Amino acid sequence: MTVWLWVSLPHQRLYLLDNGIIVKRYPVSTAANGPGERHGSECTPRGWHVIRAKIGAGLPRGAVLVGRRFTGEIHSPKMQAKSPNRDWILSRILWLSGLEPGFNRLGQVDTFRRYIYIHGSPDHLIDGLPRSHGCIRMRNDDVIDLFDRVSVGTRIFIGAGNQLPPIPSSPPPR
Repeated sequence: MTVWLWVSLPHQRLYLLDNGIIVKRYPVSTAANGPGERHGSECTPRGWHVIRAKIGAGLPRGAVLVGRRFTGEIHSPKMQAKSPNRDWILSRILWLSGLEPGFNRLGQVDTFRRYIYIHGSPDHLIDGLPRSHGCIRMRNDDVIDLFDRVSVGTRIFIGAGNQLPPIPSSPPPR
């Protein structure tokens, strides 16, 4: 494994690693409800995941996505003012799938079936505070940059610890 991602929940940061070296840091916003894996919890799931799908290639910055489809709209301050509490999904989606059966995969803890994404959000909401409904929100320029650097199959570790997790010598069980 060369490139992988680490989300530090306490630091509200996503790190892009290459051969275990941090090459890029991005601020993020994870769940307001904290970490957790249960369906309906609105928590950010922990553990090993994989990027299962990339959605939004070539869309303009701020493209509004609903049901993983571009609506044709571009997010604006006027749209934000009309729906200030909306859970905006903008620019790009990296759809995650858990890799740990019984913890973040299958049954009532399935990350993929919970529709947990890394996605763009109104930039002003990415301020170091957990605010999402379970997803990992990013600034639009950052999610576009990350989208272009990773591929389907890239692994991601989401953890509540303060230290970089060990690089796995082999892929976690699927």
